[in-house]
Amino acid sequence: MTRSAIDAAAAAPVGPGSVEDHRLARYAALAIALSVLENALPSPLPGVKPGLANLVVLLVLWRHGWAAAAWVSLLRILGTALVLGGLFTPGFALSLAGGLASLTALAVAGCLPRRWFGPVTLSLAAALAHMAGQLLLARAWLIPHDALLRLAPVLAAAALLFGLVNGVLAARLLSEHAP
Repeated sequence: MTRSAIDAAAAAPVGPGSVEDHRLARYAALAIALSVLENALPSPLPGVKPGLANLVVLLVLWRHGWAAAAWVSLLRILGTALVLGGLFTPGFALSLAGGLASLTALAVAGCLPRRWFGPVTLSLAAALAHMAGQLLLARAWLIPHDALLRLAPVLAAAALLFGLVNGVLAARLLSEHAP
């Protein structure tokens, strides 16, 4: 999907509500669709996914700011849980913990100069924070044993790989139609 297709879908006017509300709803719907698609893909390790929906969050962050990206991210987490029937399950809690950690990392990075934190760097920071948030919640709640932390290097490597790929894709999409 090209950036122009994403922007065209997000800009079409419909019904009552502000244009911004509709734009965010379209971005969130796209992120939910990508999350549902991603859940259908086989995974080498439980919980290791490419984070395709995070690509949408990165684009929204870059073009519309942190608040809009936070709305899209949280709506994506809730919407995906509703669509897949996983609301208030451990998977939902892990996704929410990862999303909140990721949004926190993006908020901190947003206070720093953009020349240091482009789409790739933001994606890497968000992916690592997402993984850390999920791992910490799993350790504190689901598997309260230090052996769980032995997965950290493997999960961090996956976060780096997928964070890099999503960041490069986001940078490419943003550069296609730069103002």
